[in-house]
Amino acid sequence: MPRTALTRRRVAVAAAATVFAVTLSACGGSDGGSDESGADKAGKAADAGGDAGGDTRVVKTVMGDVEVDGVPKRVVVLDTDALDSAVTLGVTPVGATAVADHAPFSTYLPADKLKGIKPVGLIAEPNLEAIAALEPDLILSSKVRDEKNYAALSKIAPTVFSDTTGPTWRENFQLHADALGRKNEAVTVVADYEAHVKRLTEALGGAAKAKETKVGFVRFVEGADTRLYLNDTFVGSLFKDLQVGRPTDQDTTGFSLDVSPEQIDKADADVIFHSTYGDPKKAKETDTVGGPLWKNLTAVKKNMAFKVDDNLWMLGIGYTGASQILDAMEKSFASAAR
Repeated sequence: MPRTALTRRRVAVAAAATVFAVTLSACGGSDGGSDESGADKAGKAADAGGDAGGDTRVVKTVMGDVEVDGVPKRVVVLDTDALDSAVTLGVTPVGATAVADHAPFSTYLPADKLKGIKPVGLIAEPNLEAIAALEPDLILSSKVRDEKNYAALSKIAPTVFSDTTGPTWRENFQLHADALGRKNEAVTVVADYEAHVKRLTEALGGAAKAKETKVGFVRFVEGADTRLYLNDTFVGSLFKDLQVGRPTDQDTTGFSLDVSPEQIDKADADVIFHSTYGDPKKAKETDTVGGPLWKNLTAVKKNMAFKVDDNLWMLGIGYTGASQILDAMEKSFASAAR
């Protein structure tokens, strides 16, 4: 990036952080910005080829020890967190599962980093023949998704499983980095993310001020009740990193508190991020946000309720996704300041 462009970006980020601190002081907080992402830095380093040389090493997994040779070149990923990890570390898999038939692998990861990936079925329903045809030298997934397929997958290639997904995304990333032979690159990614979080927390006015701001997440889901996301989720872990406060009904262990439109007052918070899965009308978003209970929420009255990308916030389970979510928070607060 030219020096002048980089300077402009840094000035813009600093200005935005100042605006956020002023904007959210009334309700207790704000957010800041970021420079070059860990994914960019790691990708540049990873292009040089990883850190494991050609030696065979033992990767410790939930399914037992797995031997992996050097730096795998033909990787198949069977969940969105593994895809994020691979791309973040500069690896384009040869195959990946999707969330639904004909669905894109991702809408938030760079398209050029996904070019050439072959579909190998759906998440938790992989096509074993399609995977074998790609002749992979590493398969990444999780016990919660593919335990029933582990024996068959292990016959195709070394198969590395995490236990689950979601709130364990940091541990999963380290496991993926080990399996991919890119632990050195992972250090850069983590450091960049932590610096990003620190900048945003400081823009909130510091940890003490951030804690005073109650931040919630609401997801409208077609075919199900509306979900208020709790602490044991990917989104919940990001809020914890930022040290923001949580609404009483969401500040607890577990996945989600499911509510009807008549209970949406339980979503009350100083700041609300909300997304929709499926058709907004069928997901009850249209009626809920148009109703008096939603309009009476603290965040809505203060213009601090922000609709966000469901694909990113729900499927971006990794450092690239997390960094983009922090950026989305920054942009939301900046728009409210104008």
